[in-house]
Amino acid sequence: QVQVMESGGGLVETGGSLRLSCTASGLTVAGKAMGWFRQPLGKEREGVACVGWGGRTTHYVDSVEGRFTVSRDDASNTLYLHMDDLKPEDTAMYYCAIDSAARFNGGYYCRESEYDSWGQGTQVTVSS
Repeated sequence: QVQVMESGGGLVETGGSLRLSCTASGLTVAGKAMGWFRQPLGKEREGVACVGWGGRTTHYVDSVEGRFTVSRDDASNTLYLHMDDLKPEDTAMYYCAIDSAARFNGGYYCRESEYDSWGQGTQVTVSS
């Protein structure tokens, strides 16, 4: 059974930094696209940062470009999201997702429909 678990969320002031981690069990993430999505309260979920298998391709939503960095460590089955210069509009529940069937590369865009294994989320709150 595939399990995906996020950690690292919390409360931070504007301009601060956080690093989210996502650890998967029940599968090997090597060769599979992975991504971070977020959902602010009362709004739709959006793709934030996705990385293709091998880690050579990445895609970021425009609003986080230059501030967030997605990376992966296949040896430890872990995905990271390093977030700098956080803003109140970054406040959301952050979810990790994996294309467990390895159907897509995933590093050129973040399409929610391409991911089938999801974590429960970790809350990020940025105070103004």
